[in-house]
Amino acid sequence: MTERLLIVDDEKIALRNLEHVLTKEGYAVTATQSGSHALDLIESQPFDLVLTDLKMEKIDGMQILRRCKASHPDLEVIMITGYATLESAVAAMKEGAFHYIAKPFRLDEVRQTVAEALEKIRLKRENRALRAQLAAIEGRTRIITRDGGMQKLLDTARQVAHTGANVLITGESGTGKELLARYLHEHSDRPNGPFVAINCGAFNEELLANELFGHEKGAFTGAVGKAGLMAAASGGTLFLDEVTEMSPAMQVKLLRVIQEKEVLPLGATRPLRIDVRFIAATNRIIKDWVAEGRFRQDLYFRLNVVNLHIPPLSERREDIPLLAQHFLERAAPLMNRPVRAISDSALALLKAYDYPGNVRELENIIERGVALCQGDILEAAHLPDDLRDLSIRAFRRRDGRVLSLEEQERDYIRWVLEEAHGNQTVAAQMLGIDRVSLWRKLKRFAEQQG
Repeated sequence: MTERLLIVDDEKIALRNLEHVLTKEGYAVTATQSGSHALDLIESQPFDLVLTDLKMEKIDGMQILRRCKASHPDLEVIMITGYATLESAVAAMKEGAFHYIAKPFRLDEVRQTVAEALEKIRLKRENRALRAQLAAIEGRTRIITRDGGMQKLLDTARQVAHTGANVLITGESGTGKELLARYLHEHSDRPNGPFVAINCGAFNEELLANELFGHEKGAFTGAVGKAGLMAAASGGTLFLDEVTEMSPAMQVKLLRVIQEKEVLPLGATRPLRIDVRFIAATNRIIKDWVAEGRFRQDLYFRLNVVNLHIPPLSERREDIPLLAQHFLERAAPLMNRPVRAISDSALALLKAYDYPGNVRELENIIERGVALCQGDILEAAHLPDDLRDLSIRAFRRRDGRVLSLEEQERDYIRWVLEEAHGNQTVAAQMLGIDRVSLWRKLKRFAEQQG
């Protein structure tokens, strides 16, 4: 949608210059020399941004600013004047002006300021839409996403949930594998049955066997009898997190349980029949572990009837604002903080970070920010220092492999182009190369992909 701008200036030449420049930038521009006419236009037409002179006869820029903030709080105002004083600048900013530009102005400064104001408006509207979307989300387990790949993943999860087939969930730490397991359980034919989760990497072999299979009274000195988690999960779902951390002996025992659908507690003479749906998860490249003999191939086949892979948060950046707002609205009441929104600058930092710890790391960052924030807006200053250093980028595997140097270069150049809003001249300056060299690299990348 083309952004609509209103320019108000009683100097005809300045007005026409601004109108010409901003129209060339692709904006829908309305211009007037009259402050009173400007007020009529504001009430009769929708605008995204107003650029107004400060000193005008009858209706001046401050009156226009006050009317905008009173009647249209989302409408941003940029003040432009030849009477630049510290007092007038402070007064305009206190009244809610987005920025203050002194005449004679530089056109590049005007272009940049307009772009920044419109980006603030867009993010403000996006935040409001995100809050509405959060309020509309229903269900016990909420997987919050607007990413196309994640939506397809959830579609697949709902399709396989009713089959009862065993599922293997893969993905980096912190991506939400247990959340997806609960989602599968709640959309299955056994949602009223128990959902039992255990982290296989948290126990040694003996303790894990005791937790999963249980033991009979008197099975060992002081044993009073204990039902295992497999029996407790009968009629429902057993979630085996970090299943690759099981010892070889435990892998054999688990394979037999899956095949025979029965479990033998320690000290028992007769097995117990169980009706359990198994969902396993790992952050390992499990095919490599199978190839290296560290994970049984037959167990892998039993668990991997359906594979659901959760992508890292860095590959679904459009989810970051949605998740950040969700975590903020959940943390603020718990910490008795008045925080209700995230500032544009903080949101920009959150969207630029790579999150090696994924969704869990984002949640921790927001909770920390809420704890430090005393006002109603979470600002960039409330975020960790390493987020404010935009030079930090995470190196990670892709599809189980380490990226080549050329792939890293391609990704970095694409990121710089995004930072430069697609302007190749600016991007080349940021990269420290000439524009022709950047063009050649982009041409080579395009040829490799095409």
